[in-house]
Amino acid sequence: MKPRQQRMLAIGLAALGIAIAAGLTLRAFQDNMMFFVEVSDVVAGNYPKERNFRIGGLVVGGSLQREQGSIDVRFDVTDTACTVPVRYSGVLPDLFREGQGVVAHGRLGGDGVFEADKILAKHDEDYMAPEVAESLSKHQQDIQAAVVRGTGGCNPDDS
Repeated sequence: MKPRQQRMLAIGLAALGIAIAAGLTLRAFQDNMMFFVEVSDVVAGNYPKERNFRIGGLVVGGSLQREQGSIDVRFDVTDTACTVPVRYSGVLPDLFREGQGVVAHGRLGGDGVFEADKILAKHDEDYMAPEVAESLSKHQQDIQAAVVRGTGGCNPDDS
């Protein structure tokens, strides 16, 4: 093989290696990407069915249920227009409480309950995750009443 052909082969193999590495990197980013979905969209059925996603809102007052002798909990999350029940097995963050903002990572089960594998609570009085704040600002009217009494049903088209 001539030196010129060897250089062209080396350049071609290097370019192929870079393309493969870039493709694998983009694939890893796509697999690890987590979408934020509003509670109203989850109720309306607009959420990724085959992958995990995040929901966020306020924990409905009086909805927290702990199973006796277990670390399993159930609670409702609302964006003040709609409510989604959440099931979580694990230790809740110290700042988790009813009426506070929360972000849950997981997926919607076949029974309509969001199966969370991670719960994040807001960490001070002034901070709220940007996605949660935006979602709540869309449904600003009567936030405190919704948190206190919960929302039984919802019609996401009313928002």
